[in-house]
Amino acid sequence: MPFFALYNQIDRFRNNNGLHTNAIYGFHLMLDNLLERIQPTHVLVAFDAGKTTFRTEMFADYKAGRAKTPEEFREQFPYIREMLAARGIAYYDLAQYEADDIIGTLAKMAENTSEDYQITVVSGDKDLIQLTDENTVVEISKKGVAEFEAFTPDYLMEKMGITPAQFIDLKALMGDKSDNIPGVTKIGEKTGLKLLLEHGSLEGIYEHIDEMKKSKMKENLINDKEQAFLSKTLATIDTQSPIEIGLDDTAFTGPDLEKLAAFFMTRWALFSLKMPLVARLCRRILMWPTQSLVK
Repeated sequence: MPFFALYNQIDRFRNNNGLHTNAIYGFHLMLDNLLERIQPTHVLVAFDAGKTTFRTEMFADYKAGRAKTPEEFREQFPYIREMLAARGIAYYDLAQYEADDIIGTLAKMAENTSEDYQITVVSGDKDLIQLTDENTVVEISKKGVAEFEAFTPDYLMEKMGITPAQFIDLKALMGDKSDNIPGVTKIGEKTGLKLLLEHGSLEGIYEHIDEMKKSKMKENLINDKEQAFLSKTLATIDTQSPIEIGLDDTAFTGPDLEKLAAFFMTRWALFSLKMPLVARLCRRILMWPTQSLVK
């Protein structure tokens, strides 16, 4: 979810009880923008369940070295969930799996029904680009709460010259410092793209490795073969994770206006130091076009 990036772009709002509210506020604004623009019939917000996943079981250093989530951000999580409930939006996490796996599984579930779902995945994490296909657009946040880059297979091909499947292979080759995925020594994006253009896939590269001329790159590919395939497994979103929710659980019909107004105004006094802002939020809530969200 992109609101972690928004957290650092928004003033450090606090309520009367000292609770930081900038992430809550930023997420609220982003949801307003997305719901109005996309007009969804189903919505789900996926959360990571914790640091330990099936990926850390196969590679203990997966995501090692990441900075600890700031406490002032972490303390807002329960209230974000409460806000989602008031807005009528389902949320879910799954032990041993990441939010990406939940999203990928639901996206494929929607594609395999008789309904003609058009799926929009929204995130600040480019890993999800691998999910784009003829039914799924992946929007990656660029700036603020309203600017996104929309990835389709055609756009990905135009921008990078690769398919969604090759996007995974590229990450297997070059690794990912943010997730501590090792990749192959000294192979970056430019070299990785060149290899994929020539050989099609990670598997294709190793099928033809004996044909490559002697070089340090070839040596690194040979030495790091096991690491490369481990990296591909780590980078691949599990689209068959054992989720216990279905598409019906994500149906969206709009917010509970009384609960949402109470959340902002009464229970948490979220923006008590900025009363003009509170007034604008509540006017927006009371004018919510519920019917326009139902297809």
